[in-house]
Amino acid sequence: MSWCWLFPVVLGVFLAHLLQRLFFPYFWKDFFFLLRLSRYSLKLELFRLTCGVCTVLDRFIQQARRIPDKPFLIYEGRIYTYYDIERRSIILANVFLQKLNVTKGDCVALLMNNEPDFLCVWFGLAMFGCPVAFLNTNIKSKALLHCFNSCGAKTVVVGADLVECLRGIMNNLLRNNIQVLAMTSHCEDTNVKSVLDHIVAAPDKPLPAILRTATSLKSPTLYIFTSGTTGLPKAAVITHLQSLKAAGGFWAFGVTENDVTYIPLPLYHSAASLIGIGGTIELGATCILKKKFSVSQFWSDCRQHKVTVFQYIGELCRYLCNQQKTEMDKVHTVRMGVGNGLRRDVWQEFQRRYGNIKMCEVYGSTEGNLCFMNHIGKIGTVGRSNFFYRLLFKYDLVKYDMMNDKPIKDQDGFCQRVRTGETGLLLSRVSALTPFFGYAGSKQLTEKKLIRNVFVKGDTYFNTGDLMAEDHEGFISFKDRVGDTFRWKGENVATTEVEETLRSVDFIQEVNVYGVEIPGHEGRAAMTSIILRRDVTFDADKFFDMVMELPTYAQPLFIRLQVVMEMTSTFKQQKFHLVKSGFNPSTISDPLYVLDYQLKTYIPLTKSVYQSILCGERKL
Repeated sequence: MSWCWLFPVVLGVFLAHLLQRLFFPYFWKDFFFLLRLSRYSLKLELFRLTCGVCTVLDRFIQQARRIPDKPFLIYEGRIYTYYDIERRSIILANVFLQKLNVTKGDCVALLMNNEPDFLCVWFGLAMFGCPVAFLNTNIKSKALLHCFNSCGAKTVVVGADLVECLRGIMNNLLRNNIQVLAMTSHCEDTNVKSVLDHIVAAPDKPLPAILRTATSLKSPTLYIFTSGTTGLPKAAVITHLQSLKAAGGFWAFGVTENDVTYIPLPLYHSAASLIGIGGTIELGATCILKKKFSVSQFWSDCRQHKVTVFQYIGELCRYLCNQQKTEMDKVHTVRMGVGNGLRRDVWQEFQRRYGNIKMCEVYGSTEGNLCFMNHIGKIGTVGRSNFFYRLLFKYDLVKYDMMNDKPIKDQDGFCQRVRTGETGLLLSRVSALTPFFGYAGSKQLTEKKLIRNVFVKGDTYFNTGDLMAEDHEGFISFKDRVGDTFRWKGENVATTEVEETLRSVDFIQEVNVYGVEIPGHEGRAAMTSIILRRDVTFDADKFFDMVMELPTYAQPLFIRLQVVMEMTSTFKQQKFHLVKSGFNPSTISDPLYVLDYQLKTYIPLTKSVYQSILCGERKL
């Protein structure tokens, strides 16, 4: 009789397990994933309470003491240990501080391609408390000058291969008292100071730790530029708190110190620098750094270095899938990819071809206060929400009017939530737990990203500018971007920046830039609608020359010549119908042109050219 209680207990456990599997199939995966995130957050808090603020640089120095001889970076076949990078960083810190007039607290801009010295300069400056502004190597002239002004940098460190990029604005830099330091020896230009000339004689003695000590997790450590609806790049403020959270991304997905990570993305973006490099440091792992992504070298690199985890954007995976199939496609050690923008069809094809690699999508903007992580690995989704997540992070999807480019309000002036499965604008609540640090240089830019009085008077939300949908299981899918920004080749394209450049062409009266979908490609390609001045003709060669001043990803691939520009009721240029029309010459009566890089001009977009684009025969 003493065992009579056992049967109902076992039955109860079995029924509870059955109900959980039927109605809450992801309960335990969600629970343990959020438990990992909570452990990491608790560790950060304990560091703060017991040891002060522990930054990413502090974690790197700790790892350099713990595993000095372990390879930290492998670049172009050369191995750099944790000790090597730390020592080089210390030497550069002494050079900047003692020889090149950089002082604690100065903001320093960094214009470099992927290379070991990118990290050494970054870490070296951080060793005596200098915030660093990462500059996108694609931006030029006026946009580059704007970046210096917005972050307040009075010094720029430029890579040896990018010195020429500053020639056109050197006089402007000198007028603004911005010193130019180049990672070269024996600079012929007297306006440029050499960094490497001072390396040999510089001491390798570590600077006092007090110089790098951060007083708050919320103090800025980086400025990372992101394109937005204002047109010119914006300097997103990256605090120690944000960089530490991003550094935990790899760990949260299950990456360990025994993994070898592969980073082919540019370090001036937050994905590569904060998640990739920061994550590698947090784990004490090894990173394979590429100067630039190469589709032909990707898998050979992975096999040679026994890569287990790689970073991606959706376009990268599409390029790999477009390669000719070989018997070696599944011969590799890669087990995981971490990134964003992976389209459902490319995701499926990538796994069919290269094996059951777990693809971990991460959603979040550089400056945003919300992050989704697809820890389940469900194809086509950017993340997953659940009861536990909503307790910590307050976000909502609200109805959005695409025609008028604004949220739909009810009779009381408040936003309206969409129903499950419907597409809506993603808004994230700004609070002490999820702060928004904004942009450097202008309070107006920061304010434009906020929406106030969303559901009740006094509340404040961060406007992501993204249209999302959440299904009945809590999986979240990215649908589109709103406003004046779209993505092409992994970069944000600000239409107003492109329009400002094109308006300087003397035969253009009005210009409207927008993004159009191209079958088989991620994101949207730039297209521009143009109204010509009276009694002038379209000069394709002159237009091409002007377009070449823009970053490659922002150059309009298509042109539509119109007689009248459609406007909204608030006198804004209408993009909705133009986007919907696309670039099909069979359905558009207006003259159309397409960019031809080989001929260095724009040529008429005929039906045959259009078909070659759809078939993938024409390179874009």
